[in-house]
Amino acid sequence: MLRFEDLTLFVRAALLGNFSAVAREVGIQPSQVSTAIKRLEDNLNTRLFVRSTRHLRLTPEGETWLPYAVSVLQTLETGYQQLKPSGGEIRGSLQIAVPSDLGRHLLLDVFQSFRQSHPALQLKLQFSDQVSDIFKDPVDIAFRYGNPEDASYVALPVAAENRRVLVASARYLSRFGTPMSLDDLTQHAVLIYALHGRAYDRWTFQRRGQQHHVTVQGSLISNDAEVVRRLAIRGEGIAYKSWIDVSDNVKAGDLQVLLPQYEGDSLPLNLICPHRQQLSTAVRLLYEKVKNRCEQALVTLPVIE
Repeated sequence: MLRFEDLTLFVRAALLGNFSAVAREVGIQPSQVSTAIKRLEDNLNTRLFVRSTRHLRLTPEGETWLPYAVSVLQTLETGYQQLKPSGGEIRGSLQIAVPSDLGRHLLLDVFQSFRQSHPALQLKLQFSDQVSDIFKDPVDIAFRYGNPEDASYVALPVAAENRRVLVASARYLSRFGTPMSLDDLTQHAVLIYALHGRAYDRWTFQRRGQQHHVTVQGSLISNDAEVVRRLAIRGEGIAYKSWIDVSDNVKAGDLQVLLPQYEGDSLPLNLICPHRQQLSTAVRLLYEKVKNRCEQALVTLPVIE
């Protein structure tokens, strides 16, 4: 099956005569351009380019195919323009993958408001802590915690300053006391998050340029970050959570920040998608809405003592 992105890269490569130039233009790696062209050649069962270390030129078959590829892209663009009303209304669908707690607690209102502002746009929301493969799974964009490690996709920063914090409810602290040091955590009930069978029970902190680690044990373990937050609010133990996930709860008094003199792990939030071509008007507008909401949460991020 031919891919729209592959056709686009083929046409640009024929015009620019260089995979690296195409890669720079669209913001991806040259190897991705090469892979796309190879995939297109396999689908067509013919060679489209003659490659060498310095030159790239179309084969006779490539020369024959080029005007058809251009025609297909032009036809698709014309059809796309027909779908857009004169008023510029956003249409179509947008499939979004979001971490469970972030989606249900902080961003659900953002998504609801965004859809109401664009009634012709359908949002398909996937709230899960399982990391989506944006190249294979049926998602257009994903919001993902952590520093981007794969240069093959586009990453837009949403909350670069976000980090983890220790939190517990007043109910828990009144029963079991407030930890005064990291070592005290080993004597407390803690709520542990697990993913793919791995329990995140080694918590890391920074203070005055030094890194500190503490290994905790807990009787409650969950693979759903929202469950961990809810259990903390109910007084079941101490949690080590993303600030933007718990900021509203801290503001409302449901949770309290513990040991604020220690800086928890950095946990930036990014919007990711496979290619810059997928940064549509809908994606860019939603990105700004989500970023603004997260920036509001970061305003109240505790200052390290």
